[in-house]
Amino acid sequence: MAVNVYGVIVGSKVAAAAMRATGHGGKIVNTCSIAGKRAGARAALYAGSKFAVRGITQSLAQELAPDGITVNAICPGIVDTPLWQPMAAAYVARGLLDDSAGVLEMMSARAALKCPSTPDDVAGLAAFLASPDSDYMTGQRINVDGGMVFD
Repeated sequence: MAVNVYGVIVGSKVAAAAMRATGHGGKIVNTCSIAGKRAGARAALYAGSKFAVRGITQSLAQELAPDGITVNAICPGIVDTPLWQPMAAAYVARGLLDDSAGVLEMMSARAALKCPSTPDDVAGLAAFLASPDSDYMTGQRINVDGGMVFD
């Protein structure tokens, strides 16, 4: 909660103050998750924190719009990063997986594309949301999940 919720609030507050000071507006891009759209078993705290990011994003989008600041969120699915190594060990320790090497495949099997995304997949969406191409978008939570959540 400290990182996922409080960090988003403080980071957005500091960014908005700097953007207001320039008088030129700006872009805030938060990191949510598909877990902030569809909660799952054994993920109450994580999903709760990401549902909070959804609400923070929508509230700030309305609050900061008069200053020309847009606020949107990226909702990644399964991204192939080193963060999965401790997660994989936890799955094995709880008897949910026999082998930690299979955690990405297991989690990604629910995606229509049947594979995890890469950090570059997520970065591309972040770049779009930070660019002038998204000037008329605010308060949105956009999936980049290979087809895990459709909404």
